[in-house]
Amino acid sequence: MPATSSQPRRPRSGSRRDEAARLAVLHAADDLLVEHGFGALTVEAIARRAGVAKQTIYRWWPSKVEILLDTLIEDSDKRLPVPENPTAQSISGYLRGFARFLSRDPAGKVLLALIAEAQHHPGTAKSFHERYLGPRRAQERAMLSRAIDAGEISPSLGPDATMDALVGPIVYRALTGASMPRGLVDTLVEDLLRPRSR
Repeated sequence: MPATSSQPRRPRSGSRRDEAARLAVLHAADDLLVEHGFGALTVEAIARRAGVAKQTIYRWWPSKVEILLDTLIEDSDKRLPVPENPTAQSISGYLRGFARFLSRDPAGKVLLALIAEAQHHPGTAKSFHERYLGPRRAQERAMLSRAIDAGEISPSLGPDATMDALVGPIVYRALTGASMPRGLVDTLVEDLLRPRSR
């Protein structure tokens, strides 16, 4: 993805990657995940769909988890940017975008699959936290801090607990396949952030 990200990129070995082939692999991975689920996703299937050799993929990525993480990081940066000059309204918009991302976007399915997989595999959990969750949480923490400093919000919880309380219900409903109730985000924002009245 073209957007610059603060997320750490995993060091790569092997020859310099062809960008068209790299994108083909990332698109193939998230398409196949949506079509068949994480358990049925294989590097062989990704290679076939992308039109590249399996050995080429293994030169660039050690596992399907790392391919999916690259997909998730790039798509999140592009489709779900964290507001840099946040207001209560833009934070609400970010959370609505997050709900849409989880329920409608193939990359949202990647995020849910990695959350589930991380519960059972320590290596996946470590990579997921280091490469995606940790950097994104740092951006979200900075978003809340800037909004507090600007007098836009006054949460009663600390930044991490506030973000957990804001995104937790959204993630839970997405994981269980429940629809997102109209007004959920507005209620969460009003109750947890206590936005400045206009």
